[in-house]
Amino acid sequence: MKTNNNDHKAYERAKERVDELKKFYNNLFSYLVFICFLAGLNYYVNELRNPWFLWAAFGWGIGIVFHAIKAYRINPMFDKDWEERKIRKYMEEESEEQQRWE
Repeated sequence: MKTNNNDHKAYERAKERVDELKKFYNNLFSYLVFICFLAGLNYYVNELRNPWFLWAAFGWGIGIVFHAIKAYRINPMFDKDWEERKIRKYMEEESEEQQRWE
């Protein structure tokens, strides 16, 4: 029974991870399509003498970078496993402290 529960939790975590990656790829695809459209429009209007589309590319690009960091879990501080480890650590410290007072 316990293994089934662990399998279910592992499946849910894997599904959440796949959803995060799917959202990132959709965001990246939208970015590429929209920025290419803006670059084409910019070229049509003034032949890139004033490349204003780069402002949009830079601004949205910052968001893409943060989304990639979250999707690929590059920063371990935002990882759910890190949170669970810290919670277990503090619970263990609490129980050890209570045992010392008894």
